[in-house]
Parts: sequence; C-alpha cells; structure tokens
Amino acid sequence: MPTTATTRRRVTREQILEAGWELARGRGLTGWTMRDLAAAVGIRAPSLYVHFASKHEIYDAMFADGYRALLARADAVPLPSDPRDAARVAARTFVEFAVADPARLSLLFLRVVPGFVPTAASYALAEEVYERGVEILARAGLTEPEQVDLWTATLSGLATQQVSNDPGGDRWVRLIDRAVDLLLGPG
Repeated sequence: MPTTATTRRRVTREQILEAGWELARGRGLTGWTMRDLAAAVGIRAPSLYVHFASKHEIYDAMFADGYRALLARADAVPLPSDPRDAARVAARTFVEFAVADPARLSLLFLRVVPGFVPTAASYALAEEVYERGVEILARAGLTEPEQVDLWTATLSGLATQQVSNDPGGDRWVRLIDRAVDLLLGPG
C-alpha cells in the first residue's frame, strides 16, 4: 500500500502536470516559466525540482500524458468490422482528438519546443499509437511505408489546418472521410 508521502508526491506531480497543460493552453507551450508553474500549483519554484529535474522533464511527462489520453480515446471508440469504415473511424478519432486541444497537438505532433526530445519510455506510447494505425491501415489495404507516411501527413495536416485556420469550426474536419477515401483508393 502506498505511503502517505508517496501518495502526496503522486498528487503533487499530477497537479504540476495539469498546471503545465493549463499554462500551455493559455500561453503556448514555451510561454511560461518554472516560476509561473510553481505559482499555478501554489508551491515555491525550487520545490518543483523535487518532482521534475527540468522543464523538459515536465514536457516529457506532458508528452506521455497526451499519448496516454490518445490511447484511452482510441480504446473507447469501437472500430467497425469493415476495414475501410474502421480506417474512417480511426482517422476521425485522431483528428478530433488533435483538434480538441491545440497545445496538446503542438507537443505531440509538432516540434515547437526547442531541444525537447521525449524519453524512450514516453516515445514508446507514440510508437504504440503509430503501430495501431499501421494495423488498421493494413487491414484496409495500405501496407507500404509511403502509404502510411501519406496517411499520417494528411491527417496531421487536416488537424493543424483546422486549428490554425478555422479554430472552433469544421472546415478541415469535415474533409476527413473524403481524404480517407482518396488515400484508400477505390474499394
């Protein structure tokens, strides 16, 4: 059974992580300092270093948190048995997830934090998302690496266009099924 100190440490880390997300949503991923984060959590800045060695370590925890959320979202959406329909559902799930939180989209799918590289453990979550997508695409007939690359570029492009050029709208989100049909070809 976890000790009180262990529980308190876990809760504080969760609070720091949530405050990091809130600051990122309000100021951008790089628009806040460790001092800002400490103030948002209600602790002194040096106390942050008890929980995270650096701002990049906080980004890494946020990266892993984002991918865990994407995996949970994917697990919550049943895929149809028809491979093409499953690809459409998977594409919609991904794009809608990405568009729902522009700060998370930036951290997970763009390189906006100079020098940040996720740890192997955190990146393994991204690889799991990718491998699940590869499996869905293979069932739908896309098996070449270039086809998968085109798929990821198209879906990421739709998401970033939506966030950048029509926030809160649906100009690019409504193109998901059409893009999937183009990528899958006649079927």
